[in-house]
Amino acid sequence: MVTIKDIANRLGIAVSTVSKGLNNASDISEETRQLVLDTAIEMGYTSKKLKASGSRKVCIFIENMDYENIEQFGYEIIVGFKLSAARRKWDVSVIPTNLNLQTTEKYDSYMLRNGYSGAFLLGFTLHDDWVKQLNKTTVPTVLLDNYIEKNVHVGYVGTDSSEGIDSAVSHLYDLGHKKIAFLNGAKNSMVSEQRRQAFVNSIIKHGLIPEENLIRYGYYVPDCAKDHVPGFLEDGATAIMCASDLIATGVIAEVLKHGLRVPEDISVIGFDDLPIASQLSPSLTTIRQDRTDLGKSAFLLLDGLVHGISTSKLLLRAKFITRESTGPRKA
Repeated sequence: MVTIKDIANRLGIAVSTVSKGLNNASDISEETRQLVLDTAIEMGYTSKKLKASGSRKVCIFIENMDYENIEQFGYEIIVGFKLSAARRKWDVSVIPTNLNLQTTEKYDSYMLRNGYSGAFLLGFTLHDDWVKQLNKTTVPTVLLDNYIEKNVHVGYVGTDSSEGIDSAVSHLYDLGHKKIAFLNGAKNSMVSEQRRQAFVNSIIKHGLIPEENLIRYGYYVPDCAKDHVPGFLEDGATAIMCASDLIATGVIAEVLKHGLRVPEDISVIGFDDLPIASQLSPSLTTIRQDRTDLGKSAFLLLDGLVHGISTSKLLLRAKFITRESTGPRKA
């Protein structure tokens, strides 16, 4: 088991200097502090506090995701995680993250310096600095909707896109829709690519031909609808599936701007089942992912990783919710 003295011997510095570096003392240089942290991580050092039985301090890093009230996507995920953590008496910190934090300090050294046993990352992309560093991390880490291969310390939690999207396509097909468009989220996202592939597979499964002009990447915000809905309408789409409820709200607004009605002229389907979905007029047909259960599942996965149980993926089932925004294809 690696000790502070072992780190000091490796670096040829005093034990007290190593202790200062590990405890973020202010009277050593930033260069020395980072050297101590990097060496401690390389040697597999764990602080005495974290070795103590039952002592668990974990964090939720959140980026590019709203989470402060129940109307927002991240809120219930965090609630679910905290509910499970409270039963185990784990201490949970929620830390909004930005690119500046990721460029000023390495992920592993941040976790060691702050005494965290593990983390749950929300809203990150595969291009983020910290996500790239997860290939080699030894810190138990769970990602939402992102996957790191070949690292037993990192797991992924999400919702089965294939099952949910196939239910939605089946619903539209049974209503007579043959020209179905799909407005996706951001292009450089694992979950966006999964949903695109799920849509294409389901279209083919139903004997239809995927049309590239009816499949577009946008962003997970309503405003992206104005850039793509006009083209969908020109190309004859009678139904538009969306990768999120927020995108769907923008699609409905854009359809109305063109003098068309939902669902009489155009059917619209969302994804997530945010509270706003049932409040819209017409209320939104959507694919529900239970966000509280996502948070609970993330804690379950992280708990396993902390205790040496390596789980790569944990996927929840989606549920298709039929409301007023879909109807028979107009003759």
